[in-house]
Amino acid sequence: MYHFISGYTAKIAGTEEGVTEPEATFSACFGQPFLVWHPVKYAQMLAQKMQEHNVNVWLVNTGWSGGRYGVGKRITLKHSRAIIDAIHLGELKQAEYSTYGVFNLQIPKTVSSVPTKILDPSQAWEGSAQEFDETIGKLAHLFQTNFKEYADKATPEIIAAGPEI
Repeated sequence: MYHFISGYTAKIAGTEEGVTEPEATFSACFGQPFLVWHPVKYAQMLAQKMQEHNVNVWLVNTGWSGGRYGVGKRITLKHSRAIIDAIHLGELKQAEYSTYGVFNLQIPKTVSSVPTKILDPSQAWEGSAQEFDETIGKLAHLFQTNFKEYADKATPEIIAAGPEI
């Protein structure tokens, strides 16, 4: 629920006025301008529906990968579709996972028709390891700063799902 509440996204050149390169931003529940209640309430409602209907939820990066702006690129539609297909076919329910450090996310080790390099941000990164670590640290800090606005109503479990620097 931490990532749902956070609503991490990016402003992209061509879709946002005055934006010339991707800019990290947050929109609570991926729809902040339309929220009437506190984002935690929406997370609780989502969790209830997930439990009632026994569903899995997947966090899929369909955005930027491989490095900072000018080096990395968007994940191709072909690979995004392959990941979604794997979800629909039940492949990811059976997959083997590794834990992704700072963000404590579970990443499948393989997905049919998707290069394994794309699945792990540290493997996809085309800069130095130091540059990667600095970038991940900055992103984790952005998440933590953003979430301070919602932490007052979040459960300890939700808060614990955030990045650890």
